[in-house]
Amino acid sequence: MTALALGALGVVFGDIGTSPLYSLQTVFSADGFAVKATESDVFGVISLVFWTITIVVTIEFVIFIMRADNDGEGGIMALIALVQTAVIKRPWVKPALIAAGLFGVALFFGDGMITPAISVMSAVSGLTVINPSAGDLVVPITVVVLTGLFVLQRFGTNLVGKLFGPVMVIWFVIIGVAGLLQLTNDTSMLGALLPTYAVSF
Repeated sequence: MTALALGALGVVFGDIGTSPLYSLQTVFSADGFAVKATESDVFGVISLVFWTITIVVTIEFVIFIMRADNDGEGGIMALIALVQTAVIKRPWVKPALIAAGLFGVALFFGDGMITPAISVMSAVSGLTVINPSAGDLVVPITVVVLTGLFVLQRFGTNLVGKLFGPVMVIWFVIIGVAGLLQLTNDTSMLGALLPTYAVSF
């Protein structure tokens, strides 16, 4: 169970745990810095991120998606296979469901292509904070990292999970400790967990 949880941490929660980083960076830099780093805007953005992750993971995944399976197999492809073998009285329903499934597969492939590129490039671009002259190296380093990741991917997600699980444990511990240290200085940020800030933003 521990190995499975560690693998899931590396494969699944690695994406969830790192996505808010470039999301926040994009929010405050998009549209000519339209969103200012004021208290109300920061609280609104943090509240949106928190409740989006909470709703997606808790409600969508746990309540709905985990219950939609095909003999224990999940995912959009497994559900399409389930639709093909299902007995449906109305003739137009099955093609409509398959079309919706294919649309979901297209979104899945699109997400699978763009998310690694955005995640890695956002992480590597952090080098420019330390050394602004390293901007020209961001793309080459990103290409090298992505190539290495896709080479590892051919050995299966089990290997990827084993490799990145411990990395994500360290990552979550570091950001958790850093967050707690900041909260000891100023606990007002906990107010951003109120959904009213997300709604008003």
